[in-house]
Amino acid sequence: MSGGGGSGARSGDGSGGGRRFGDGGPGGGSGARRGSGPGSGASDGGASDGGSDGASGARIHVVRFAPAKLNLTLAVTGKRDDGYHSLHSIMVPLSLGDALTVAATPAGATRDSLQVSGLVLPAKSDNLVLRAIIATRAAVAPAWPGAPAFPPALAARLAKRIPVAAGLGGGSSDAAAAIRAALAAWGAALDPEATAAVAASLGSDVPFFLAGTAALVTGRGESVEPLPEIGGEPPAVLLVTPQLPLSTAAVFKAYADGAREPEAGLARNTSERLAAEIRAGTTSAALLARAEELASANDLRQAAASLVPGLRTFVTALERLLDRPVCQSGSGPTMWSLYASLAEARKAVRFVRLAAVNGTLPLIGTGEPFVAATTIAGRPTSPLVQPADGSEGAIRPRSVHNWVEIDDQGPGGTSDGQMESKGDKSQ
Repeated sequence: MSGGGGSGARSGDGSGGGRRFGDGGPGGGSGARRGSGPGSGASDGGASDGGSDGASGARIHVVRFAPAKLNLTLAVTGKRDDGYHSLHSIMVPLSLGDALTVAATPAGATRDSLQVSGLVLPAKSDNLVLRAIIATRAAVAPAWPGAPAFPPALAARLAKRIPVAAGLGGGSSDAAAAIRAALAAWGAALDPEATAAVAASLGSDVPFFLAGTAALVTGRGESVEPLPEIGGEPPAVLLVTPQLPLSTAAVFKAYADGAREPEAGLARNTSERLAAEIRAGTTSAALLARAEELASANDLRQAAASLVPGLRTFVTALERLLDRPVCQSGSGPTMWSLYASLAEARKAVRFVRLAAVNGTLPLIGTGEPFVAATTIAGRPTSPLVQPADGSEGAIRPRSVHNWVEIDDQGPGGTSDGQMESKGDKSQ
């Protein structure tokens, strides 16, 4: 959805310089609980205090997967008193995602740090990963052993695979992963209410990513109702993202200024029906049968098109090429289509890339679009940790399979620069 930033927070996906860990941050301390180290009840897996394995002295690397998301529906239901828009959106996590690795910094370090590899990203002085670590530290600090001392600084590495400012929630997902990873690295815990408060302070999509499953998201994004998994083989998804970052705040402003769907209430009706069907136990086949209806179930389509010259022509050409409905995720510009199998979606990837090269698919933005085949993901498996020295018997972090048919470095090679996200603001 990428619609609505908590407390006016800016969403930044990327790398940056260090942040001093005593800087404070949102999230009160009333929900903090003292962690007990690995294997003894620490929240979300864990590492011992200070990120070191007491038996071997090895630093622990905590690995978290940060999935992209898809808005199956997105209805704007009104304007709130706080200036944000109320939403009714069914969101699902995807198998495409970023990978975040966190470890305690060497003794004496006073700043958190973040390095980014993967997609080339625009520079930005702030980012959600470091902000999430700072906010989590502030929430944990009152119950931290030796308080008023703070939990130690962390070094984070982010392998970036989700396009930025694309309607896929990459920055918010990275923030949710950072909350979980920081708690595990410190061997600390927060109760669900305190964790939710930290998440909501960082951005409206962040609470969804903490749920880790399909969900109905309402309010400005802070209300998350987990939904049952869709039955049958997970539906495959083709993602096509024009190389043109689109600001969520600008899209919502265009919506507020009158760039709206001609049939008011259509997206809300579709969203409510689909939520009821998923609660009752829908299947992948039933979801595929609703593809035409889902293509009209996003109230931000006209607003996005009003800001991007050529987007309507692009979507029309994509629908003609694929011979199936094309939907928009969040505030765009990512477009998506459902497929019965990953093999079919991968064939579509080749068709789209060829069409972009030969001119059948018009290009908008700075070059050929990002194109990927992925699947709607099920509930996540248990998180893992690993000693940094790779010693025998270590628990290995799970492999991250993004199902993206691009080379390992992503388009543009490796970048240690900073990145900027959409802002996740619905004001």
